[in-house]
Amino acid sequence: MSHRLTSLLPLLLAALFLLSSAHSQTSEKPSAPPTLLGHRYLTFNTIVRVRQIEVTRTEAHGPDESSVHTTAEARIFRDTIAQAWPGARITWAFSWLALHDTREQYRELRELIVSYKKTYGDEITFIPGAYFSNMYNSREQVNRDLHDGLKRVSEIVGGDYRPNSVVAGFLAAENLRYLAEVEGIHVCQGNIWSQYAVDNGDGEGSISYPYYPSRNHFCKPAQGKDDQIDIVNLDGWTVDFLCARIPGSRMVNGERWRSRQGVGPIETLLDMGTERGHKAMMAATASHFDDGFSRNGFAWVTNGWEMGLVEARKIYGYGGRNGIDGLRLWLTETRKRWPDAKLITQGEFGELWRKHYSSNSDINYRFVHRGCGIRASEENQEIRWFMNKDFRLALLKNWKDNGTEKVIDFTRYDLATPEPADPEPGKNSRNWSLINKINQKGLRPQDQPIEFEKLDPADKKLILSRYPELRWRMKDELWRMRVEVEWWSMNDELWRKRVEVWMMKGSVICGKGRRALGFELWRCLWRCQRRTKSVF
Repeated sequence: MSHRLTSLLPLLLAALFLLSSAHSQTSEKPSAPPTLLGHRYLTFNTIVRVRQIEVTRTEAHGPDESSVHTTAEARIFRDTIAQAWPGARITWAFSWLALHDTREQYRELRELIVSYKKTYGDEITFIPGAYFSNMYNSREQVNRDLHDGLKRVSEIVGGDYRPNSVVAGFLAAENLRYLAEVEGIHVCQGNIWSQYAVDNGDGEGSISYPYYPSRNHFCKPAQGKDDQIDIVNLDGWTVDFLCARIPGSRMVNGERWRSRQGVGPIETLLDMGTERGHKAMMAATASHFDDGFSRNGFAWVTNGWEMGLVEARKIYGYGGRNGIDGLRLWLTETRKRWPDAKLITQGEFGELWRKHYSSNSDINYRFVHRGCGIRASEENQEIRWFMNKDFRLALLKNWKDNGTEKVIDFTRYDLATPEPADPEPGKNSRNWSLINKINQKGLRPQDQPIEFEKLDPADKKLILSRYPELRWRMKDELWRMRVEVEWWSMNDELWRKRVEVWMMKGSVICGKGRRALGFELWRCLWRCQRRTKSVF
C-alpha cells in the first residue's frame, strides 16, 4: 500500500501544481489598457511602392524603385526594428501600384509583410497619391482611391481585416470626412507639419500634435462640434522646431540646412552620416520625451521611413549610406534612455488619443526647444511653441545672451480658411498651406519677427486669454531693457545693488507667472523709477 502511495505521489504533486497554476491565472486581473497620459509613444510607418511618387493610379514621377523593393530589403528592415525594440509594432502602407503589381517579387513582398501582422502585430494599410493625392486628383477621385485601396488591403490580408488608420501625407478635409463617415476609419496621418517648398506639395500651418480637423481645412483644428470631423489628424515626421523655420532648404557655410531635419533618415543619417545624424535624431526625440513630456502629460514622436531606403543608395547615391546602422542605434538608444516608451502602430496611438479627447477644446500643447548645434538647430536659439484649437504661437530668442523674445509665428484658426479647389486635369495644385497673421517661414514682409507688445491689440487679447503668464514674461523683458538704459546713470552703489535685487525678484515673479505677487514687481519698478527719475 505504501509503495502504491509513493509511486502516486509525483502525479498528485503535479496535479496540485496544475490546479494552483490554473487558479492563479484565472484569478489574475487583466492588465489595464494603455492610456494616453503618463506615457511616451513612438509611432513608425513605412511606405511600400513601385515608383518614387505615384501621384495617380496611372501617373508617377521619379525613378522606378522596384529593384529595391524585395523581400530581402523588407527582412533587413523589419529584423532591425525587432532586434532594436522587441515587441515594437509598426504601420506598413502600400501604394496603389505596390498593391496591384503582378510581378512575382511584389506578390512575395505582400505575403511577407502580411505575415508581419501575425508575427509582430503590425498594421497594414494604404497610401493614396504618394503623400500628395489632392495636389493631383479631385476629391472625388481620392475617395474612390481610398475605397478601392482599402478594399485591396483587406483582400491581401484576409479574414475581414480593416486597418485602424491610413497614411496619406496630406489629405483634404472632405477626404478625411469620407474616411470617418463612410470607411469607418478614425485615424489618418493627414498632414506633414511645417512642410513647405519640399517635394511635390506644401501644407504648412497646422499644429504638430494630434487634433480633430475642421471641415473647412485639414490644417485647421475644428472650432466646434458642427465643424469637427471625427478623425484624428496626425503629423508624418517629428522635426526639429528650429529647423522647421526654413522654407525648404538653404546653403550655409557650405552645408545644406534642411527644414525637415528631425527623426527622418534622409535629412539626418543619409545626409550627415551615422554619428552626426543620430545626434540630430536624438535631440529631436529628447525635445518631446523630456521637456515635452513634463509640459503636456504625454509625449509623441513619429517617423516615416520608406522601405526602399534600405538600399536606395543604389538609385539615389546617398553617399553610399543606407541608414540601417543609424536606425538600429536610434531605436536602441531611445529605448534605453526612456525605457517606459512604447512603439505602437499609428492606428493604436490615434485611437488612444481619440479615447482621451472628444474634441479640441482641451488640447493645449506647449514645447520649449533649444538647438543641438547641428545646422539649422542653432545652439544659441530657443523656441517656444503654444498650440491649441484657436491659434498657434511661436516665440524665438537667443537664450545665451538673454536676447529679446520675438514672435515668429502667429496663426489664427478662428478665421475663414478655405482649401484650394481641385486641381485642373493634368495640373498640380501645389500649395495647401494655412498661413495668415505671421508665419515662421518668413516669406512675406509681415512675417518678420516682432516683439509681443507690438502685436495687434486684438491678437494680444486672444493670446493672453489663453496664456496670461505671457503678460508678465513680456513686461519683465521690457523692464529689464529699460532698467539697463538707466544703469550707468546711477552713481549710488547702494541703489545699484537694490535695483539688481529688485530685477532678480521681478524675474522670478514674472518667470513663474504668479499674478498674486505682481504687486511686488510693480512696487520694485516704482522705487526704481523714483530713484533714477526714468520714465518706464
